[in-house]
Amino acid sequence: EVRLVESGGGLVQPGESLRLSCAASGGTFDDYTMAWFRQAPGDRRKGVAAIYTDNGMTYYEPSMKFRSDISQDKAKKTVYLQMNNLKREDTAMYYCAAAPEERVSDPLATVYFTSWGQGTQVTVSE
Repeated sequence: EVRLVESGGGLVQPGESLRLSCAASGGTFDDYTMAWFRQAPGDRRKGVAAIYTDNGMTYYEPSMKFRSDISQDKAKKTVYLQMNNLKREDTAMYYCAAAPEERVSDPLATVYFTSWGQGTQVTVSE
């Protein structure tokens, strides 16, 4: 099973940017769909962005589509989430996840993802 470790969260002001990183170990990187999810207090975990590691195709939650970019470095087995123009409502714990299929049918649905990182907190506040 792949192990995932996130980093890069922090406290930022509205309008600023952050880049989250997710380092994977174990498994074959191309065999997975990788995604970022987030969960705010009292809310369910929701998909933010996903990438098919074999062909690089990406998917975004609509509110993040023009403010974020998911990318990968296969050599480093790392997935990144660049977030720009952050808003207070982006405050959440962000999780990296891996689904053991090259191309899951709904890459922003939690049900397909079996490996999760510990999360990294993103707080957007004045």
